[in-house]
Amino acid sequence: MTTSQQTLPDQTTPTLNDSEPTGAGAGRVPGGERADLLEALANQRHFLRFAARGLGDDQARQRTTASELTLGGLIKHVSATERNWAEFIVAGPSALGDFSAMTEEDLAQREDEFRLLPEETLAGVLAEYAEVARRTDELVATLADLDVSHALPAAPWFEEGKRWSARRVLLHIIGETSQHAGHADIIRESLDGARSMA
Repeated sequence: MTTSQQTLPDQTTPTLNDSEPTGAGAGRVPGGERADLLEALANQRHFLRFAARGLGDDQARQRTTASELTLGGLIKHVSATERNWAEFIVAGPSALGDFSAMTEEDLAQREDEFRLLPEETLAGVLAEYAEVARRTDELVATLADLDVSHALPAAPWFEEGKRWSARRVLLHIIGETSQHAGHADIIRESLDGARSMA
């Protein structure tokens, strides 16, 4: 087994001090349910970011499986998804856009969300993700009530008339991050044999 194929056991265990803001920021550290939600999200963010460790921009753009997904594109997508859902907690369905009125330009822009574009860098995408994480963690710490809810926007993939609480949105963000961390692990192993979650 080459060095690139070995797992890195001392670096694969996520910690709450793993170079990413976790908790609440601004000195506010929530307890109970909020602490559990933040820790679960921090763990999944860690695995996603760890899959891109040591890579250059070209490697972060490289497809390594039958999927169109790349490591840079996944991180960019998860960051945008977390940002939009956190905004939904605050502002309601308008934060997610009007899916019924999507244009060709909107669809192309959405596809670009999954790509590390030529003018973008992996370092830049990771920095943006860290800032999104900081803002989400601050929101979790300061939100008056996790039961606050909004109606979901009309879309084929949402049940009509359904409302999601802030708690439900946070669980969705954790699930989305976890799913894509698994995708990232496979993409990275296919790239150079390095594994993140083994």
